[in-house]
Amino acid sequence: MGVGRRVICGLKIAVFTSFVNACVTILSMSDSTTGFLLVDKPAGWTSFDVVAKLRSTTGIKKIGHAGTLDPFATGLLVVAVGREATKQIDRFVKQDKTYETQFKIGYTSTTGDPEGEIQPVDDGGKYDAWPNKERVEQAIKESFLGEMLQKPPMYSAIKIGGKKLYELARQGKEVERKDRRITIYSFDVIDYKDAVLTAVIRVSSGTYIRVIAQDLGEYFGLGAYCLQLRRTRIGDFDVKDAHAIDQVTKENWQTFLINNSDLPSQPKSLIKN
Repeated sequence: MGVGRRVICGLKIAVFTSFVNACVTILSMSDSTTGFLLVDKPAGWTSFDVVAKLRSTTGIKKIGHAGTLDPFATGLLVVAVGREATKQIDRFVKQDKTYETQFKIGYTSTTGDPEGEIQPVDDGGKYDAWPNKERVEQAIKESFLGEMLQKPPMYSAIKIGGKKLYELARQGKEVERKDRRITIYSFDVIDYKDAVLTAVIRVSSGTYIRVIAQDLGEYFGLGAYCLQLRRTRIGDFDVKDAHAIDQVTKENWQTFLINNSDLPSQPKSLIKN
């Protein structure tokens, strides 16, 4: 091979090597800017507030989350960052969710939570007849486990006729809502004292814990609302692995990303027994 041909061949190899290295760099950049962030949402923030904050922090507009948390609630929010991650968000939206919660029995709330108008229920002076822990556990066993129908609350982000239900509720309007089929997999009573029930509940996607509180109160004819709510798990993700929103900065957010390739091919909670 002549000197000229060797030089040309060497140039081609160099160009090809540079092209391959560039592709690897681009792919690495792509991988480092798309994935999932586990955020421990604080009380007072909407789920959209978290998304808006992360858009500002990351500079990426394509961001979504796997399941809304009410403003009063805290806990796990799985956030998809980047186009590739948001394409997979449905994998996690439909997964089972676990909550730590407290129900206040004997009171009602217009919103089913502490942010509504709270009213005591007239028990006719029969406070001693209120359920004890054993009666509450028996009621749960009989009526609050397994598959059932649940009517979504008016104060929710569900859209009917192009309008979000909570927008209609704030106008004093109530519309017909279709029942949804849900499953309560477990409902473990942790404590029951001074008419406050503390429990851990695992449910299917789309279940409203506020409605469970209201239904339990109505079961005893006393009313109830959800006093506190914290989401601890979504499928295989745990809030113990989540980060406070103020810990996620422009300098470190990429180090918190769970890469798509690190996700299970099929989340355990989606595998039917």
